[in-house]
Amino acid sequence: MHILRQQHKRPYVCASCTRRIAATFVRSRHDIGSAQPAIARLYSTARLRPSIIPRFTPGRYIPSRPSSYDYSTAKTTRGSLRVAIIGSGPAGFYTAYRLLSKVQDVVVDMYEQLPVPYGLVRFGVAPDHPEVKNCQDTFEEVAQSPRFNYVGNVHVGRDIDLSTMKPHYDAMLFSYGASEDRKLGIPGEDLPGVYSAREFVGWYNGLPEFQGLRPQLQAGEQALVIGQGNVALDVARILLTPVDALRNTDITEHAIQTLSDSRVRSVRIVGRRGPVQAAFTVKEARELMHIPPVAFEPIDPSLYPPDIKKLPRVQKRIAEVLLKGTKLSPRDSPKSWALDFLKAPISMNAESTHLSSVTFRRQQFAEDADPFNNLARVVPTDEEITMKASLAFRSVGYKSTPLAGLLDFGVPFDTKMGIIPNDIHGRVISPSLGPGNLTAGHMHGLYCAGWVKRGPTGVIASTMQDAFTSADVIAHDWQADVPFLNDVSGGSGSTGLGWDSVKEKVIAKGIRPLSWADWKRIDEVERARGRSKGKEREKFVSVEEMLAMLDA
Repeated sequence: MHILRQQHKRPYVCASCTRRIAATFVRSRHDIGSAQPAIARLYSTARLRPSIIPRFTPGRYIPSRPSSYDYSTAKTTRGSLRVAIIGSGPAGFYTAYRLLSKVQDVVVDMYEQLPVPYGLVRFGVAPDHPEVKNCQDTFEEVAQSPRFNYVGNVHVGRDIDLSTMKPHYDAMLFSYGASEDRKLGIPGEDLPGVYSAREFVGWYNGLPEFQGLRPQLQAGEQALVIGQGNVALDVARILLTPVDALRNTDITEHAIQTLSDSRVRSVRIVGRRGPVQAAFTVKEARELMHIPPVAFEPIDPSLYPPDIKKLPRVQKRIAEVLLKGTKLSPRDSPKSWALDFLKAPISMNAESTHLSSVTFRRQQFAEDADPFNNLARVVPTDEEITMKASLAFRSVGYKSTPLAGLLDFGVPFDTKMGIIPNDIHGRVISPSLGPGNLTAGHMHGLYCAGWVKRGPTGVIASTMQDAFTSADVIAHDWQADVPFLNDVSGGSGSTGLGWDSVKEKVIAKGIRPLSWADWKRIDEVERARGRSKGKEREKFVSVEEMLAMLDA
């Protein structure tokens, strides 16, 4: 096993070894919890403190957060720390927030490929959930620091190479999120009428990448959503919510028009396992139950134990909501929604080149599985079921991809897990840099946070904690005199000039970098456009519109 040690004498087990350990003791990714005793034994051989033995959840591992003792705010004698953060979503901003509070002499340059910041807070949070966007107040506080620089409309890897940036920084942190969605890998997945939830959400939230989507919501009355996470329920809620209830949100005007013409009357949200294993939260389920006049199709009570009070608290609260249902029945309501369980899609079928139905294979719980355990495994049966649908939305997860030039820069990427390999706390790991007989080792001065660190999971609160941990290890390494990006014998080889040193190279390519002041001008105009329509803001939906406004 690769045990990694630095000057502070704290050992870590690399990500690849952790996965191999899990693979040895786990029958499936839904039973990872069974590996915990084995992990603990293997960690104990390295004399690790119990506080850093990882806790496991299905499909990924999450470390216990290091104690605050490990990351003091003592001032270092190394001088100013210059950090490039690539990505301006919650992970990037929370890392900057923590760094600015932990390291007195840090200067942070945040790079964003779009002119506007905030990532999924702007383009992923549902428009009828404005309270979730309150974190922008914290991000605004970060941006007001004289030690923070926002560099918008600059795509790292395309407009500026990592190798060009490196001499001018002590550290780089990758927090650029997930830019693709996972596919089902079944026939017909690319038919007209089939969309990914990621592109649909981006479309109604004004993400420039998807403004040409034009979903055909007038194609028919039945829609299917494949996957049962919060995003799947977001899609269903937007399809079923009366348009007038969305008009005062920041949903785009073209989305309002398309939703006004929608013929969708029924949405079925289909999952491979049972209700106890579903990933959505009680809040999302409850909101769907309270859309007037939308009815919920009752679920089979046998999918739950006779006494739901025996379920864990989270699953019990969801069960109470689902079993209570709605007062209206689907027969008495113009619109309805349903949850279908134990069905895995095997093909999408067409009539006249447009989606007409989806075929599923019925699943059943494995013989040794407890159907009321949230880790229960399912196995396929021979039974197939075809459900009619004129629209289908794939909502089975997002996926991070390598930043352009990342591999040439020497940073590895795990394409299967969609992450940059790291030591769980956020230090980037290379499989060939370990000391002595160890193969894996830390890449000096390189860190990651958010989905590209741990995979596309969790909510903004968990991203905040993850980002804080990454910031803490940067602060700790800096204070502990651990080597950073350009360190040479006797001191740092970094110029410490950061963005100031590469700005002219970017401009010479015809790129127009934007400052925080530029973003605030865009923000002000968007809010003014929204006020004229009785809503919070009316977003610009293309980069060209944003830049033209700045020239007006």
